[in-house]
Formats: sequence, C-alpha cells, structure tokens
Amino acid sequence: MQAVILAGGRGTRLRPYTVTFPKPLMPIGDLPILEIVLRQLRAAGFDRIRIATGHLSELVRVFCGDGSKWKMRIEYSHETVPLGTAGPIALMAGELDENFLVMNGDLLTTLNYQRAFEHHLKSGAAATVCVFRRDTKIDFGVIEVDGSGNLAKYTEKPTFDFTVSMGINFFHRRVLDHLRPGERTDIPDLILKLIASGERVACYQEECRWLDIGRADDYLTATETFVQFQHEFLPSDG
Repeated sequence: MQAVILAGGRGTRLRPYTVTFPKPLMPIGDLPILEIVLRQLRAAGFDRIRIATGHLSELVRVFCGDGSKWKMRIEYSHETVPLGTAGPIALMAGELDENFLVMNGDLLTTLNYQRAFEHHLKSGAAATVCVFRRDTKIDFGVIEVDGSGNLAKYTEKPTFDFTVSMGINFFHRRVLDHLRPGERTDIPDLILKLIASGERVACYQEECRWLDIGRADDYLTATETFVQFQHEFLPSDG
C-alpha cells in the first residue's frame, strides 16, 4: 500500500523551533514525529512512501534515506514554491496507486490506518476524510447580543464540540482530474471541488487518540501524551 506524507511546510506556528529544524523531525519523547508516523504506517501495511518536501528538505532526506531501516521504500517529491497540501499530489501523478493515503507528517494519533483504508475502498468514494470529535474550551465569558444591542445570553467559559479533519485522507486517482501541476491547492479546496463535481466524499471516524502539533502548547501536550501512552502509539514490534 502507498502513502504520501506532507512534510514541506515551514511550521511557522512552532517558531523558533522550526527555523532550522523541519517540524516533522521535532522529537516526541525519544523519536522524531516523522519516525513515529513511518513506523505506524509500516505496521499497517504501507510499504511504499512518497514524502513531499519543501522547507529544509535535505534534513528530511538525510534522516529518512531510502526507508530501508523501516523495511519500506521511501521516495521524495520536492516543491520549489509552496503548493499547499493538495498541490504536491499533482507532481506525483504518474507514481500513484489507484487508491492512496495522504497525510500530514506532523501529527500524533493511534488511528488504525489499515481499517480506515479498508473503509475507503469499500465506500467507493473519491475521497475519505478521517475526522475526530474535539472539544474546544473558550476561556472567556461569551456574550450574545440581540438586535437592540441588549445582552441576550451570557455563557461563562463554554466548551464547544466540533468534528474536525485529522489531516489524514484517502484518495482515488480520479481526484487528479481536479488538480493542475504547479498550481497551489489545499486539501479543503480539493474536497470542495470533488463535491461540486458530484463526486462522493466519505468520512471515517473511530475511537482513537489524535493530537495536532501545530503550536507550542500542542507540541508539549503531544510529548506528554506520547510518553504516557507510548505503547498505544507504537507497534509492539517497533
């Protein structure tokens, strides 16, 4: 099975850490985030990986090499200008399987990739977006004002519940019809194009841990969670 890992971003929200260090190589416990992802994918049966690189690409290449240390084959695609999260897929058009995984290289999850891929194949959808229910607490009193300028509702430090994208997506090759090589496109844009054209976009959800590592506080939370639950994140043979 084949996976595309997006590792070309500049990680601006994690500066100054990412000024000289690509975000996917930031350590979580004793391991870089990217190595955790690669070991998880290999355990799930993904043995062919294409890494989309950009910012500090040489460091990613030196660390990952050809993938033989994880018993997989790793190849690279490099973007000289930022192409978004979906744009790099078009550069790989001739190398992609009929169905493939595209995911961010800077997230931490216990999602069962194999089960999610099987769900995508059975659905026949052009795309499957893995989703997660996330609570967001607002540390302020939230005010609603009526049409007359009077206070209508006052909620102290509410918690909102959202369904969010995990940054893990499965695609059928026909999504390439909606991408142009060299054109900047993000995955949300691609998803909306698919829906507008009449294609089916499925969602997949399961009970799992998921942490985005975009900001400094997220990174600290992810590190603490990984250290505490490392046995859940890494394959037993890892």
